[in-house]
Amino acid sequence: MRQQSEIGRIAEGTLLWEPSEEARNGSKIAGYLRWLEAERGLRLGSYEDLWRWSVTEIDAFWDSLWEYFDVRGRRGGGPVREGAAMPGLGWFPGATLNYAQNALRHADGDHADRPALVFRSEDGTGRTLTHAELAREVARVAAALRALGVRRGDRIVGYLPAIPEALLVFLAAASIGAIWSSCSPDFGAPSVIDRFSQIEPKVLVAVDGYSYNGKPFDRLGVVGEIEAALPTVEATVLVPYLDPAASPAALRAGMAWSDLVAAAPPDADRPQFEEVPFDHPLWVLYSSGTTGLPKAIVHGHGGVVLEHLKAMAMHQDLGPDDVFFWYTTTGWMMWNYLVGGLLVGATVVTYDGSAGHPDMGVLWRLAAETGVTYFGASAPYVTACMKAGLEPRREADLSRLRAIGSTGAPLAPEGFAWVYENAKEDVLLGSFSGGTDLATGFVGPCPLLPVRAGVIQARCLGAEVEAFDLAGRPVVDEVGELVITEPMPSMPIYFWNDPDGSRYWESYFDMYRDVWRHGDWIKFRPDGGCVIYGRSDSTLNRGGVRVGTSEFYRAVEKFPEVADSLVVDTGQLGQEGRLILFVAPDEGFRVDDDLIGRLRAALRTELSPRHVPDEVYEVPGIPRTLSGKKLEIPVRKMLLGIPVEKAANPDALANPEVLEHFTRIRVT
Repeated sequence: MRQQSEIGRIAEGTLLWEPSEEARNGSKIAGYLRWLEAERGLRLGSYEDLWRWSVTEIDAFWDSLWEYFDVRGRRGGGPVREGAAMPGLGWFPGATLNYAQNALRHADGDHADRPALVFRSEDGTGRTLTHAELAREVARVAAALRALGVRRGDRIVGYLPAIPEALLVFLAAASIGAIWSSCSPDFGAPSVIDRFSQIEPKVLVAVDGYSYNGKPFDRLGVVGEIEAALPTVEATVLVPYLDPAASPAALRAGMAWSDLVAAAPPDADRPQFEEVPFDHPLWVLYSSGTTGLPKAIVHGHGGVVLEHLKAMAMHQDLGPDDVFFWYTTTGWMMWNYLVGGLLVGATVVTYDGSAGHPDMGVLWRLAAETGVTYFGASAPYVTACMKAGLEPRREADLSRLRAIGSTGAPLAPEGFAWVYENAKEDVLLGSFSGGTDLATGFVGPCPLLPVRAGVIQARCLGAEVEAFDLAGRPVVDEVGELVITEPMPSMPIYFWNDPDGSRYWESYFDMYRDVWRHGDWIKFRPDGGCVIYGRSDSTLNRGGVRVGTSEFYRAVEKFPEVADSLVVDTGQLGQEGRLILFVAPDEGFRVDDDLIGRLRAALRTELSPRHVPDEVYEVPGIPRTLSGKKLEIPVRKMLLGIPVEKAANPDALANPEVLEHFTRIRVT
């Protein structure tokens, strides 16, 4: 691999790729358009027409998806929506279904013997399950859970990597109508306890340890701590992942995974599905919890089924012939999203290990080995590949690859260009933005549209996303607050332990009446594409010139000496503050006067003289949440004198040890 001296700039909006006419006509979304014309008499000539119809004729749109995808369940004769405004709106009252039944529907028929799950670990070992095999194993796990007393509404939690057992337990729980929640085993005991204790689980499924970056991490002691803090747990099932000889004997309610499966009746080879109401809880996801107890966000079976069917088929163009991979842990909602590929019959690929071990090419080689057609990762991962000078197309056979997904942070135009220059020329680069809150992306890719550098292609179907100015009016071609003005069925059905809905309301609806405020800066282009500029509550407002942090990081992190960075504006209402830049240098570099001078010159030229930092500090690392988000707001609070224990929860961080380097600076 070659080390790039400096990443060249490319203009935002530069055309990089266009789908062929054949690709457009053969896409799943084009098939849906033809179906709408034949079955509904609707002639919608463009994606913009289809999107506009989907957010103005909301009931007709979501009702059509139930029929178009032949959702397993009972639609009933009730309305699509019950109620008029967010929050508190109900969807498909009277309808019943089950997520697992829809995810396992391909176990019978033409696709039964095709792979449903391909798993690989960092050490090269793995496992493959066909759709039929997956259904049989889910049936056995579900029968064993029922034998343990698990019933509809009970909570089952996993302290698991992205291994097959995680998928088996999740689908088994869903088939019963139990509620799933998971944390990755890189979470420490306090972080897990903060999350799981809120929902009072009956069963805990955990690994004894895992390997990362070539090193083993024993977690059996941590599992014991978690179990001890969860008095409602009646069974702790231990998966011997790190050590095949690991014993559950030291656990209060311990049993081995093999014993759990063996407890299933011999005839438990076909899943039994509990049909539940549309809004019955499916899983609990969590906010980052950096400044308080994580919010326990509950999504329903029906909303996730419809949303993920739409996203997988219409936006990612996935079907039974596809192999779908996203690099994620079970602690990030992208794992929940990834397994949604089963809904459209795709093969799902999961990986447990470091994306950089033994080198940055490991995931691209995984894609070649498994025949991945859709490769997904975070934007920081794409940037890391770019900064490392990686050229995946030269070291891996990516001939089957037709789309690449990016999410987790804004992807700079240079990242877009790198994909087409170094990964594959003929590929749809789909940048997604959404979040844990909706378990999906609400702006993202579209196989009918061109790809432009730094630009997310479109609003997703059914997502009425706008940019609001300070007066709450929608604007185009200028940066505004990202809002969702019409409801989506995958919005949370509620927060756990929020009986009056006050936490839910305060999280999204306290700024605009009946409008969801997401907390990002966004700009919509006249062509419908959009650009995310970072969190709106961490914007850099200098002398009235407002800049999103993503623009700042684009200018700073192009330098090969910079491994990571964080910028904070300490200004307060009516008072100008200092602009402080923290730089974590790449290995072998220091933040010296020469680098600081070049950084300041680049920011002066590329942003404005007002956005030249007042101070630049070298730090060993940038604090990030367990899901990889930079801690801009908590660091700002620390600089303003708020004690670290009140500004940020170390247990919610991937690297809490770096916080102390930020506590030494104060703004008076």
